Amino acid sequence: MGHAALKTKRPAPAASPAASVSKYKRIVLKLSGEALQGKLGFGIDPAVLNDLARQIKDVRDLGVQVTVVVGGGNIFRGMTAASATGMERATADYMGMLATAINGLALQDALERIGVATRVQTAIEIAKVAEPYIRRRAMRHLEKGRVVIFVGGIGNPFFTTDTTAALRAMEIGADVVLKATNVDGVYSDDPAINRQAKKFDTLSFFDVLKKGLKVMDATAVSLCMSSDVPIIVFNLHRAGNIKRVVCGELVGTQVVNRKP
Repeated sequence: MGHAALKTKRPAPAASPAASVSKYKRIVLKLSGEALQGKLGFGIDPAVLNDLARQIKDVRDLGVQVTVVVGGGNIFRGMTAASATGMERATADYMGMLATAINGLALQDALERIGVATRVQTAIEIAKVAEPYIRRRAMRHLEKGRVVIFVGGIGNPFFTTDTTAALRAMEIGADVVLKATNVDGVYSDDPAINRQAKKFDTLSFFDVLKKGLKVMDATAVSLCMSSDVPIIVFNLHRAGNIKRVVCGELVGTQVVNRKP
């Protein structure tokens, strides 16, 4: 490339945006199922899905390797169903895992309609619609520029998709877990109820566990703490927020081992 530039006497190309803008090389984006339902209250809102796909494409175009862990609460919540109906918890959780696969396939379709190569990997066998989760295969997909969507939780009941996100981050060597929510960070109390609730810009993992703050479940927080993988909690529905977080802007709340 340098020789061609000399022959045509053109200036050398500018550095790529990925080299100068993106802070992270490999990310895990954690999406709740509820994030996909938008204002519908249930199911998948096509407008939310398409906007999410565009935001992921913007990040992938920076050269960032993107994985997504998606929940299934917009379709079925295992713990809630078990409590409300008396259904066996394991059965309810397996139903929730299948719901995550539905969401993953929907997101894959939205991404591929805008030209983003995507693979869905599942922790439970659904051979006709998704490939099995294999760590080395997932990493190879990322190296080829594909987005990888992890569904089916970790393949076992009694574990949340928060734990899945933390575990996958450790397995693939992700730089950060991005927890996309409906609020703009972590608060001392529910800001919708308590107007005096304080928003935290930075927290330590120890603070989160000690104060019982609603960041991710305790198992997920402990996993990230032990492997020193930061968590950033931010508002998914503010346009461009995923890209802002990836580029290092101070968006939402950062949870780290030590406060800066």
